[in-house]
Amino acid sequence: MKKIYIATFVLSAFFFTGCADDYLDVDQTESISTGDVELFNNEAGAAQFVTSIYNKFLNWDMTSFGWIGLSSITSDDADKGSSAGDTGTDKDVLDALTYNASNPSAESTFIANYDGINRCNQALNMLPKLDKVDAGLRNRLAGEAKFLRAFMYFTLVKCYGGVPIVDHLPVPGSDSDRIMQLTRKTSAEVYAFIEADLNDAIAALPEKTAYSANEKSRASKGAAYALLAKVSMYQKKWQQVIDNANKVTGYAIVTDYASMYKATGKFDSESIFEIYAQGAVPAKGIEGYSNTQGARGTGGWGWGFNTPSQSLVNAYEPGDVRKAATIIFRGSTLYDGRVVPTTVENERYNYKAYSSAYTDAWETDVDIKYLRYAEVLLMKAEALNELGQTTDAIPLLNQIRNRAGLANTTYSSQGDIRNAIWRERRVEMAFEHDRFFDLVRTGQAKAAFAVDGKTFTEGKNELFPIPASFIKQADGLSQQNPGY
Repeated sequence: MKKIYIATFVLSAFFFTGCADDYLDVDQTESISTGDVELFNNEAGAAQFVTSIYNKFLNWDMTSFGWIGLSSITSDDADKGSSAGDTGTDKDVLDALTYNASNPSAESTFIANYDGINRCNQALNMLPKLDKVDAGLRNRLAGEAKFLRAFMYFTLVKCYGGVPIVDHLPVPGSDSDRIMQLTRKTSAEVYAFIEADLNDAIAALPEKTAYSANEKSRASKGAAYALLAKVSMYQKKWQQVIDNANKVTGYAIVTDYASMYKATGKFDSESIFEIYAQGAVPAKGIEGYSNTQGARGTGGWGWGFNTPSQSLVNAYEPGDVRKAATIIFRGSTLYDGRVVPTTVENERYNYKAYSSAYTDAWETDVDIKYLRYAEVLLMKAEALNELGQTTDAIPLLNQIRNRAGLANTTYSSQGDIRNAIWRERRVEMAFEHDRFFDLVRTGQAKAAFAVDGKTFTEGKNELFPIPASFIKQADGLSQQNPGY
């Protein structure tokens, strides 16, 4: 089969063109001609367009070093780590919250997500043309593409606020499409677009149980409902959080918390949506995800970045089993028998990024569990509590605590339960790329960062900078976030 060349001219290519006039120009080798359509007019060909979207999440620029910097090192859960003199290009300024509009991690994350969105638009453009493919399959694949597009726009709106909405494959030379690609929409407009995509996905996607064993990494109806609940939570649409959480069925929290982060825990009963990493070549894993976070120094196996902070260590209650499943301590013995020598440079490392089978490989077999049923329960608990239904929220909170080896909460008031749920989210989901955004959405950021010795500037640090290169090329059609 002829290789598929996925066009990459949506926003991401914009950074590599000399001026705005050639922004939409695309090399013919990057596009699929009309004559090539028949090559993909079969089930395997149709699926390949959507598989290319999933594969984007395995890329270094999408899920690895830059994203770790933005979503984790910036938070109070983590420090830069590594050697004192190794900045990781920009991980020192991310850790200190002193980054500017030229920050490489903010730029690479922005570009990578738009590259992924372009793959979604490419699939959505091609699928209706594949008339020899079963209509039901085409509909499901379109649902997957819309789920993944919504997922990426959710990342973008959390990171940058309002961003351009590219809702179709742009036509090279089209002025209106050029303006579409360069003009920021409001956060409210982006959230509305995400909701529309997720509702379309819900209508098209099957339940998790309908997929065969070799398709378990694909998006399901439950994943779309869970993501819609999370999107609603960020907008404080509390009743919608509850309604959508109630529709996430067929899942259950696992008994052993630590099992979820081992290779044997892939796609367990708690997993709703995770990025599937199979390991090194000839399979495919997330590029550099484990390696960049592995223990550094004599006897180590990685670069040593994104190390658990003392603030996170202090957040665990005595007896909480999640602490040992989240943090690698220098001098400890890991689940596979590996001894972490006292000669490694940092006192602590991220256990959830640890690979036993592919310790020294660039591509890891570690999955990233982006949506888990435990979070659905916590989202529902938070929403119930915010609506004054605290009595109904407490059992959900206790369910998560009990799995962690902790007793039921002793709190009962709405305010105390709110704080208890927020604390539970922190220790339950540490190093799962949520903490920074949780602090911002709940208004805890300034105080939390102060405890961790960092200065969070309100009115600025809630958002990352739109890449300066994009703002320059937009030439007035988009403006920078405040403070940058």
